[in-house]
Amino acid sequence: MSTTVNPAAAQDAAADIVTSKPVSRGALVRRRFMRNRWALGGIVVIVLLYVVAFSYPLFSPYSYEFHDTSLTYDPPSLSHWFGTDNIGTDMFVASMRGLQKSLTIGLLVGVISTALSAVVGAAAGFFGGITDRALMWLVDLLLVLPSFLIISIASPLFKGSSWLILVVLLVAFQWMITARIVRGMTLTLKTREYVSAARFMGQSPWRTIFKHIVPNMSSLLIVDATINVGSAVLQESGLSYFGFGVQPPDVSLGTLISVGTGSALTFPWLFYAPAVLLIITLLSVAVVGDGLRDALDPTASRARRREKRKDKLA
Repeated sequence: MSTTVNPAAAQDAAADIVTSKPVSRGALVRRRFMRNRWALGGIVVIVLLYVVAFSYPLFSPYSYEFHDTSLTYDPPSLSHWFGTDNIGTDMFVASMRGLQKSLTIGLLVGVISTALSAVVGAAAGFFGGITDRALMWLVDLLLVLPSFLIISIASPLFKGSSWLILVVLLVAFQWMITARIVRGMTLTLKTREYVSAARFMGQSPWRTIFKHIVPNMSSLLIVDATINVGSAVLQESGLSYFGFGVQPPDVSLGTLISVGTGSALTFPWLFYAPAVLLIITLLSVAVVGDGLRDALDPTASRARRREKRKDKLA
């Protein structure tokens, strides 16, 4: 059996190979991420959640401060999409207000804790000596402390204060594991030729860290920041559920779920509206994190797929 090859098509293909430009790593990462439908769906959902949470006053006639006492415990309807609570507050507005707070806290904690872990880990690995020992001692100390218990005890001391205090408390216990990983990577990177050349040319240590060390860990830090956002939202919701997080008159998804728990059977919309929003948020962040990890490290992604195939065959 013979195969006929079109000479013109072969020449065009060869020309494409010769003239094609090399693809950058960033372009490859974007291409891999765009092929992941779950991750793209997660991005779309997260963007929609942010847009709706911060723009709900544009399409809702009610405000969080408005209470219609003649419509207490009103079930979901065209006028009140998520129903009303015991004082006539529109639950859609309350849920959007809570989602707004939870997303803001999650984003701030995720970004700040990742930045802190990058700075501390890179400094410990780059400088070594007493700096390394002191910073790693701090990391080990914070790792063994019961973070949830400490935040639960410390939070009432700041009752009535800004929710930014909660952000500070969450960040304080969120960065240590990544800092250890960054330190280990820095110990390897600082022996590379380009880092040695920068130091030989008299470049300051911190400039070397931020120009040559941290950028080479961008893959790890991007994935870590994404995971930290979801973790922070979950921690904040748990603390608020038990009354140690966002304090009244402010509200978050955790406080709404806490209030609605006692009415989950009699007035289910009070519980399910914020609970479903929380689940959607966490799942969306999780699939985006997985998509970023697979795009940045395709080798690990292929290994996981092989393991899954082996499990199915076993």
